[in-house]
Amino acid sequence: MTTHVHEAATATGLEALGIPGGGYVDGAWIVDELTLAVTDPEDGAVVAHVHVGDAATMDRAIAGVERSLRDEWELWERREVLERAAALVRAESGRLARIISAESSKTITEATREAARTAETIRLSAASAHLLEGETLALADTPRGRGRFGWNRRAPLGVVAAITPFNDPMNLVAHKVGPALIAGNAIVLKPALTTPLSALALLDILLRAGMPAGRMAVLVAEREAGTALVSDPRVAAVSFTGGPTAGDAIARAAGARKVMMELGGNNAVVVCEDGDVVTAAAGIVDGAFGVAGQNCLSVQRVYVHESRYDELVRRVVDGTARLVVGSKRDPATDVGPLIAEREAIRMGSWVSEAVEQGARVAIGGTRDGAYFAPTVLVDVPDDARVLREEVFGPVVSILPFRDLDDALDRVDDTEYGLQAGIFTGSMATAMEAVERLHVGSVLINETSDFRIDSMPFGGSKRSGVGREGVASAVLEYSEPKNVIVSVLA
Repeated sequence: MTTHVHEAATATGLEALGIPGGGYVDGAWIVDELTLAVTDPEDGAVVAHVHVGDAATMDRAIAGVERSLRDEWELWERREVLERAAALVRAESGRLARIISAESSKTITEATREAARTAETIRLSAASAHLLEGETLALADTPRGRGRFGWNRRAPLGVVAAITPFNDPMNLVAHKVGPALIAGNAIVLKPALTTPLSALALLDILLRAGMPAGRMAVLVAEREAGTALVSDPRVAAVSFTGGPTAGDAIARAAGARKVMMELGGNNAVVVCEDGDVVTAAAGIVDGAFGVAGQNCLSVQRVYVHESRYDELVRRVVDGTARLVVGSKRDPATDVGPLIAEREAIRMGSWVSEAVEQGARVAIGGTRDGAYFAPTVLVDVPDDARVLREEVFGPVVSILPFRDLDDALDRVDDTEYGLQAGIFTGSMATAMEAVERLHVGSVLINETSDFRIDSMPFGGSKRSGVGREGVASAVLEYSEPKNVIVSVLA
């Protein structure tokens, strides 16, 4: 059996990455039928091959993790496993960053940051064990509670189905896996077809850290098997990060059970007349073009007071011109390729459509294979797709405003409500934006593109259901169980 694993891994590139197999079901690595080629979007080179599960394999995955719940795994043991896993991620961060970058759009610099954040997310999950201790019940607050006392503790939900996207292929896995595990659940993880290697590498670390073998399954799967996962009655909760169309389909398939979703954004930044234009311009360039714009927090729309409009556009264009577009492997590169050439083609189509409607390209707008040049648009009409829908690429639109009320109305004129930023020297103005905007987070003198892994994270409207962020997710992945004791006379 050991020879078989070695030969299969060697043949598919997995061994070079330090990953034992191309899937993991019912406590065992899958080392044969590795038919899906995971490719580097930069040059199309095959990084490794993985297994693609069907509905029957998904059934086996669910059954395996459900059985694991019969075996006791105490809270302190779960905490220690996650602490060891966080330490292993830190120790192996160089290897993990190379895996993240190889299969995704991330430059090696961006991938290194993601590996560090993954360790932080796992560490925070371990540190959240105390949240499961619950609270006492206020029985003495009512005459009906006389002669009774009680408390609750938070119990696991059971089997969690987790579905993750390509843009943060390891840390977004950690954001589902870490909180779900510390809460005592079992997990079936379906990573993105394009970036499964990061999830498999993190699973291997969890196993080496001491996670019980059957507690988690990782299976790449097409739509049929994914539907089987989220609709299976043994699954207690579904956690999904992706787009709203897929989110709607998952909600229909899942039915009446707990569903947590992060569904993206169309994030805006407001730069007021008294805002720091230099800081705002630098933040907009970074926030619009990091990870080639493939980030749910990416800056997509900028509304700037007309008195500062020309200056901001000039500074953003100048900053964009200084970005290095090139190989992900070069530490000097700022912007790498999109996840696939079809996405770069889509960017070109959306930009051309905006130009036909009257928009002007201030810089960028060109494609080279899977690369799309960082693009700044001006004079964009309000009904253009680049303003109405989530771009998820390196395109930002800058528009002037005269009246703050109008600017805030335009920020909110979208079905999304993830995050928004405002640059102003007035706390009164900032707090007006906080009160007015229907979003999950308002960032003052920051762009929308900021998150720490401990904060409640999610959005309003079509941007999602529930909140991630480690502490919030631990509560989402658990439920209170009350104990009430009657004192007998």
